[in-house]
Amino acid sequence: MKRTTRRAILFSAFVVAVGALSAGVWVMIHASGEGAGDPGSGALGTKRAQKPQHNWRSVRGRHWQIISTEFEEDSATDAREGTRGGCPAGMVDVQGKMKLEPDDNPFSDKRITKMQLKTCTDWIAKEYPERCQQFDRKAWLAMSEGLAAQEMHFCIDRFEYPNIKGQYPIIYVSWYEAVELCQGQGKRLCSEDEWTFACEGEEAKPYPYGDGYRRDPTKCVTDQQWRAYNEKAMNPRDGEPAGLEMDRLWRGKASGAQTQCRSDQGVFDMTGNIDEWTRTVREGERPSILKGGYWGPVRTRCRPSTRSHDQNHMFYQQGFRCCGDAGKTTKRKDVNAPDPGPLPQPLE
Repeated sequence: MKRTTRRAILFSAFVVAVGALSAGVWVMIHASGEGAGDPGSGALGTKRAQKPQHNWRSVRGRHWQIISTEFEEDSATDAREGTRGGCPAGMVDVQGKMKLEPDDNPFSDKRITKMQLKTCTDWIAKEYPERCQQFDRKAWLAMSEGLAAQEMHFCIDRFEYPNIKGQYPIIYVSWYEAVELCQGQGKRLCSEDEWTFACEGEEAKPYPYGDGYRRDPTKCVTDQQWRAYNEKAMNPRDGEPAGLEMDRLWRGKASGAQTQCRSDQGVFDMTGNIDEWTRTVREGERPSILKGGYWGPVRTRCRPSTRSHDQNHMFYQQGFRCCGDAGKTTKRKDVNAPDPGPLPQPLE
């Protein structure tokens, strides 16, 4: 594809992807530039920082995204994957029976997350956030055989928002903002059960890839070294120091880059890369639930959830994806979003 044509198509794809975004400040952090922080600690100062690894843009003056000229049209992805079913373009039709928790208390020892750990035969770390290298499939199937199940049928974005293969996920998003952005596309934020089932399938496998029972950091972006973050650099959230801090901490990849990081249902990047906001299915608790883990050395399994952050919380590794009801046509709302202007050119 010629570069000029490709650029024009990318711009159109991006405008569609962020059509629900209101006007914002676009701050460019170029890979050839020099920042104002210490690359080792993230602290702001007079030292010249190491050159950023990526070109970044601030979206709406709130979120951050790495600029990429790589992308794939929804129609091409849908045709290759064959998982769209009756869902809108770019989404996966997910259906089947999901194993239900034997106890409604999310902190009970009878929860599936803790039941699964009893079948771990090779531990990386037993302390929280516990990581298991190998689960015993036969033992898990025997243990989970009697669990009740519920019919599930819904649509889910194939990739992290903005749901375009080759584009990087938008990060530094609060739960409220994730809800707003999904609504702007005529979709909704996934429930934690929808997200979980799209990841683990009917067998309730710990991992979405391979046989689902062996942890493999070569398939999804996981187990990267954790780096201490500089909270002061992230305020204001659209400032250049914030963009430089995102770059220093970033260890993820573009959506779909890890071709084997795919669930049996056909959904990509569900564990690792970034944490994803979902909404709770239980009454009486805060609605903001994080799923999947991110690129660091954390649980990054299908069933665990992080329930400790409120709806205003945002962080450098947090994003989301959207869901929709099966059998319903999803139409983007007319939000009269302003034209963000031409995409900046990445350096050669």
